[in-house]
Parts: sequence; structure tokens; C-alpha cells
Amino acid sequence: MHPIVNHRPNHLRNAPPYSRGDQRFRLLEATLKRHQYQQDALIEILHTAQALFGYLKDDVLLYIAHQLKLPLSHVYGVATFYHFFTLHPQGVHTCVVCMGTACYVKGAAALLETVEQQVNIHPEQTTADGQLTLQTARCLGACGIAPAIVLDDVVEGYQTVEGVRRKVEEWLGEVGRRE
Repeated sequence: MHPIVNHRPNHLRNAPPYSRGDQRFRLLEATLKRHQYQQDALIEILHTAQALFGYLKDDVLLYIAHQLKLPLSHVYGVATFYHFFTLHPQGVHTCVVCMGTACYVKGAAALLETVEQQVNIHPEQTTADGQLTLQTARCLGACGIAPAIVLDDVVEGYQTVEGVRRKVEEWLGEVGRRE
């Protein structure tokens, strides 16, 4: 048994081994080589892995830990510490509601509640059909345009409940079907 397995968090103990036939692993390997397997390139390598796989799957985390000779607990810790990494499949569209002080005071809670009720999910969840992932952020750094949200990687300021509702309807093809 490889020594890294001893450092696996409980939910990763039965992760499937990586597939050598998967082209995405070959591209990830090229990134590792480009960074000369340096441990301090972990965040860049995780970014590449997420871009290739859509999210950081258990076997990808194990592969990166093994290649960088890092404990899996360290790789997992970095992947869960930073908000921009995800361990779960994401929807076709993403909606990130800023919950920072300025946004909160200007109505972010109402924006979040609107989306939650509209698509029947909570933050950090994806709709059953895989169309929308809802997330929150502690602060987007866009306080001057509060309340702000990020819609498919585009920061949108001065948001209203109705504006957010319309955008979600547009994404989900619900325009005109609402009662």
C-alpha cells in the first residue's frame, strides 16, 4: 500500500485510482512537469485540475498528492480552504451571492433567499438537473456596487430581487411559465 493512503481523510479512503487512459490526467501530468513537481505550485496545479475535470474529484486530489509527494491531508486542506475550489460537480450556471457587510446591509440576504426559493436549493448545492449551482462568498471586494453577485464568472452590481429572479428564469428557460 502506498504511504499516501495512510494520510487519506475518511471520505477519500475508497476513492478510485486514477485512470492512465484518461486524457485529462495526461494534461494534468504535463502541468506537473511544467512546474517541475514543486510543492509550492500546488494552488496552480489545483486550478489546472479543476479546469480539466470541472471540480476536484477524490482521485484527482490523490493523484496530485502522490505526484507532489505531499500528504493528501495537505492537498485536501488547501482545496477546501480556498473558496474558488470545489469538490463537487458544478451546474451549467453559477450564481455567487456576496454576503459581505456592504452587500448584506443592501439586501444580499433577500437576493439569496429569492434564488433559494426559486430553484429549491441552498448555498453550495446544485439543482437536480445540473443547471444551477448556488454559492455564497464572504466578500467579493465589490462593496461600491453592493449588493453584488457573480453570474457565470461576471460580477454584477446593484442587484435587485427581480433582476436576479429574471436572470435565473432566463438560465432555466422559465420565462413566461411562472404563475
